[in-house]
Amino acid sequence: MPCDPLRDLRAWQERLERLSTQHGTPWAPPMDVYETTDRYVITAEVPGLARDQIELALQDNRLTIRGTRPAGVAESAGRHYHQVERGHGAFHRTFGLGAAVDAAGITADLRDGVLTVTLPKAVIPPRRIEVS
Repeated sequence: MPCDPLRDLRAWQERLERLSTQHGTPWAPPMDVYETTDRYVITAEVPGLARDQIELALQDNRLTIRGTRPAGVAESAGRHYHQVERGHGAFHRTFGLGAAVDAAGITADLRDGVLTVTLPKAVIPPRRIEVS
């Protein structure tokens, strides 16, 4: 194949354009969700986050967990990073719950970098409906 400088230049330009449009995946902490007979439990690995950096909201039987982990990497005098693998930035996850939950009984505990949210299921007594 003969050398074509314009073709090579276009190929390089396309590669650079692809690289510039690729963004790293946003950081999202790994989470586990499980259900028992009387509650839902969600655990999330959020090392480095303080309690005031995490927000929980319940609406329409859906729990949303939001937070932000600030970038721990900052170029400064005498410090040059060769590799950065720890994720950072804002995240949010929403989980739909199959059964109604008792909003007043929800608890959230942050210990050793693990957030545990416990959502007790609401006890709805059976209702007898009269036929008229």
